Amino acid sequence: MTRTPLEEDEGKILALVTTALSWDPHGPDLGLPAVDVALDMAKQFAQRGRILADDLCTRFLNIPADSWAGVGAQATLGEAARRLSLRPLVQSAAPRSAAHRAQNLARLVQALFRAIDQVTDERARSTLVRTSLRR
Repeated sequence: MTRTPLEEDEGKILALVTTALSWDPHGPDLGLPAVDVALDMAKQFAQRGRILADDLCTRFLNIPADSWAGVGAQATLGEAARRLSLRPLVQSAAPRSAAHRAQNLARLVQALFRAIDQVTDERARSTLVRTSLRR
């Protein structure tokens, strides 16, 4: 089975998420990436986060807003709006600041993927319930 470009991109971004979350910004600076590397990753996470937030918003419209997945999607979209509206850090940022920003956006990307999965599952359940009620 071949993978679509979007699925390949998902694999790449999730690999970057794993890398970013492996850093220890509270430990010695030796474990931190160069500022430009962390800022580039933060930029990629922000770009992907915007795409995921738009996708989640569209999918959210197809489920009950008061469902468990709906409430979670609303919270995740609110957090995405806050984090994705932050100004990018400048190249002169401290390594810890750049790493923290990349990690926070990596966690947001994880949360968006998780919320999309939950909304997709809820939509499937809702469809099954509606189909069985019609019979």
